Amino acid sequence: MRASYTVVALLIAAAVPAMAQNFPIMKAGQWETSTTTSKSANGPLAKITMCTDEAIQRQMMDMSKGMQREMCSKSDNRRDGDKFIGDSVCQMGESKMTSHSVMTIQGDIAYKAAISTTYDPPFMGMKDSSATVEGKYVGPCRDGLQPGDVVMPDGRKMNMKSMQGQAPAMPPAKSK
Repeated sequence: MRASYTVVALLIAAAVPAMAQNFPIMKAGQWETSTTTSKSANGPLAKITMCTDEAIQRQMMDMSKGMQREMCSKSDNRRDGDKFIGDSVCQMGESKMTSHSVMTIQGDIAYKAAISTTYDPPFMGMKDSSATVEGKYVGPCRDGLQPGDVVMPDGRKMNMKSMQGQAPAMPPAKSK
C-alpha cells in the first residue's frame, strides 16, 4: 500500500505547479487518466480511474498546496487562456526537483499536462523525467465507485478521503 501512496504523492507533487488559485473545477463523475513517462514512452500507459466531485477536487488542491508549502522553495503559477503554466523547485528527500508544467484544459471535461523535471542529485535513479498526463470525463461514477475512490493501474482501489494526512513523508534532506 505504501507504494500506491508514493505513486499518488508523486503525481500530486508533479501536478502542483499547475494548481493555480483560479484552477477550474472539473465536471463531477468518473475520470480516466493516462500517464506516459519518458521511461514508458514505448510501453503501456499507466491508467488511473477516479470518481470525483467538487469536495474531492478541493481536498486534492488543498493537499497539493500543503505539499507545496512544505516541500517547495519556488512555485510560480500563471494562467494564459486555457493553459496553466507552472515552474517549481521542490525538495524530494535529498534531491532538488525542478519542474516545468503546462496544463491545457478543455472546458470542464478534459485536460492534458506536459511535465518536465530534473533531479539533483538523481531521485530514485532518475536525473530527469518527462510525463504527459491526459484526463477525460467518462460519465457518472459507476462500477461501485464513490467520490474519492481511485483505481490504480494494478487494479487496487483506495479512497482520497481516507488518505488525507497520510501521504508518505519524504526522507528529510541532510543538514550541511
